Amino acid sequence: MQNNIFSGLFVGQNLVTLKEVDSTNTFLKNILAKSEPVPEGTVIMAEDQVAGRGQQQNKWFSTKGESLTFSLLLKPSFLPLNRQFELTCAISLGIYDALLPLVGPSLKIKWPNDIYVGNQKLGGVLIENQVQGGVIKNSIIGIGLNVNQTCFPDWVPNAISLRQILHTDYDLKALLFEICSRIEYWYLKLKDGNSSQIKAVYHQILYWANIPGKFKAHDTIFEGTITGVNANGQLEVTQNTTLKVYNLKEIEFLNKN
Repeated sequence: MQNNIFSGLFVGQNLVTLKEVDSTNTFLKNILAKSEPVPEGTVIMAEDQVAGRGQQQNKWFSTKGESLTFSLLLKPSFLPLNRQFELTCAISLGIYDALLPLVGPSLKIKWPNDIYVGNQKLGGVLIENQVQGGVIKNSIIGIGLNVNQTCFPDWVPNAISLRQILHTDYDLKALLFEICSRIEYWYLKLKDGNSSQIKAVYHQILYWANIPGKFKAHDTIFEGTITGVNANGQLEVTQNTTLKVYNLKEIEFLNKN
């Protein structure tokens, strides 16, 4: 493990930078599987991630030296399993806080934890929890952000990068530093019992919240309005006067042109 100068208490204090790896989440899981001691807050950063993963086994596209791809280890044993979505909210808020000064108010969190600017995807998060004895022993949080790319393949729809927004390159390590700092801030708030505040802020910055939109679920296209996310992490959508809830992959946003 390499010690690095991060101003936070623990997130990023142990930083491992890899030239190339299939997936930073897989790399971190393999270390943990060997029962090697890994401090909470350890970050695995890849200069080139060749087999990145998104939600539900989707592929994550990244470009060598132009994308920020890393995984973070947290140990939220204080959080009951039925409240694990609060961790998703805290991580999302940390990323949001770091990017907001750069991107501005068009920045949103698309449920559950994609990072959107307008109707385009800037980044995504994959959280994999390891449960033992009814508690979350380890939480491996993979984060991928489009930073300095200018071109994306056809199979990556609606993608955008900071370079395309800001018209200048951005330092990957500086962005990593800021994200780690802000994730630590919200994670400690979660640990201190401020879950109501975390959920309230998450709902305030939710993509399409309280705005009528077009969705597809169970092969049916319909108009609805996102009214929130429940304690189980399910998306709440009102259709006419009926409130319905959806799990991940049960509902599709039909993006506006």
